[in-house]
Formats: sequence, C-alpha cells, structure tokens
Amino acid sequence: MKTIDKQQLIDGIASGDTRMLSKAITLAESTIEEQRNIALDIIEHFGPQENTFRIGITGTPGAGKSTLIEALGTEILKDSKRKIAVLSVDPSSKKSHGSILGDKTRMNTLSASPRAYIRPTASGNQMGGLAKNTRLAMLLCEAAGFNTILIESVGVGQGETEIAQLADLFVLVLNPGGGDELQGIKRGIMEMAEVIVINKADGDAEKQANLTAKEYSMALHLMPEYDSKWMPKVLTISALKNKGIDVFWNKCLDYEQHVLVSNWKGTHRKKQMIYWTKKSIHDLLLARIKSYDVEIAKELKEGVLPEKLAQKLLK
Repeated sequence: MKTIDKQQLIDGIASGDTRMLSKAITLAESTIEEQRNIALDIIEHFGPQENTFRIGITGTPGAGKSTLIEALGTEILKDSKRKIAVLSVDPSSKKSHGSILGDKTRMNTLSASPRAYIRPTASGNQMGGLAKNTRLAMLLCEAAGFNTILIESVGVGQGETEIAQLADLFVLVLNPGGGDELQGIKRGIMEMAEVIVINKADGDAEKQANLTAKEYSMALHLMPEYDSKWMPKVLTISALKNKGIDVFWNKCLDYEQHVLVSNWKGTHRKKQMIYWTKKSIHDLLLARIKSYDVEIAKELKEGVLPEKLAQKLLK
C-alpha cells in the first residue's frame, strides 16, 4: 500500500466499499506501527457499533465449521436487513509460518452475495484460536455496516477459548461420536458454549449424532449457571444437507433477544474491553522484552535468579 489516505478509507468504509474495508483491515494487520495506528484512528472515528450480533464459531478439526458457516450465512441472508462478515482464522504452520487461507474458496455461495464479506486470516503464532488483530478486523467490518459477524476460530482443544472474549454468542461445533471428544474438550470450553452443534447428522451418522447430542445435554447439566441466565442448547444438524440450519439460526435469534432484554450483552462487551486492554498491554510488554535479550543473558550468567531479574526489568 504505497499511499494511504485515511479520509479516503473512512469515506469508503462509510459507504460500504469492501475494497476500502479490505485495505483498512490490511493496515490493522500490519506490523508497521504507523500503518496500524491509521486503522486504530479509523475505528475510533466510527466509534462502537452496539446494534451488531457477533457469533463465535469454534470446534474440533474436521467438524465442518466452514460448511456450517456457508449454510448458516445463506440462511441469515434471507433476512434482508442482515449483512454478514465472516472472519475465518486458519492455522499457520509452525515450520513455514504459512497458511492456506482457503475459506473464501470453500464458501462459494456466500462469497457471491453483495451482503456478505469474507476475510480469511492466518493465526500466526497466536494462541487461543484467533489471529492477533481479529478484533480490529471485526470492528472495521461493523463500521462498514456489517451487522452480523461470524468469527471462525482454528480447530480447538480445551485452551482455545479466546473467541468467547470477542463474541456475543459462542457456538461449539462437534462431530457425531462424543465420548473421546467430550473427554478431550473437558470443562474449559464447555462452560463457555451457549450453543453446541453436532454436525454431520445425516445418513448412517444420524443415529450417532442424536446419541452424542444426548451425552452433551447430560454433561451440560453439571455445568454452573451462566452469567447471562441462558440455558445452553444442544442441536443436531447437517450443514452439507442443509438440515436443521433454520432451527440453529432461530436459536441464535432467541439468544440475541435474551441478552438484549436482560441488558447482559452491554455488560459482557464492557468486560471484553477490559480483557483486550490487558492483552494489549501484555503484547506490548512482550515486544519490549526482546530489546533486553543481551542484558538478560548477561545477568543470568552472573547467577541472578530469573524471578529477581524479571522484577528488576519491570522496575
């Protein structure tokens, strides 16, 4: 991006120009501080967009998250007042640091709609299932008029729960056959999911999917009450066969209405802002630590305890 006209980007985003939106997101993802600050200025210009619905979708690898998002997005667009932005995070190779970023090609129907915008991003070295600047991309999409945001994280274990700090509604997508999966995911992520979807409930797998749904429903009864007072739901669907997608979307709408009436959504988003403030401080401190590599090596060689050295550096 040779020349950057901030006002041109602001005007383009305000008019719903997805090319300008893509350029602004590229700035937000930049490692050059000056470029990233332009994106932050643009976000500040538009301010918070409160009348939006953020749905975080995560799940085990191979559970069909992309197929589900394509089917769900198509269902959502039946409402002419909805505009969808899909932010998909693909895993990066630990060896080459590359990422396939294939979600846009996998969502052919959705990507063809003028009311849908799809932006794949590499996770990089970030933990938690998101990319470093997924939140900024989401805010820019909301500024561009996309009122329904679907955020797809990388495939999860029990630690990739950061998406719950970004979404209003947290959806967990699983394969039929839940025994080992249930053990692998454990409470960490189960306690956060407002809706659990058992995908691929078709053909020979349908019976197994219904059994899996029953197992998860029983497991959810052991979980503590949600702050939002929402009772988590377990659904069986087939994204490939477009079966149960309408029921799934209606449950999402039920949740949206529930948190609006209780005013929990506003409180939840304020708590999320505190989380992202602390994470930004954490990231900035980590970046600064790199400049102390020589001093750290010298002090450790002299026998200083790592804990004492850390205290000294922070002071």
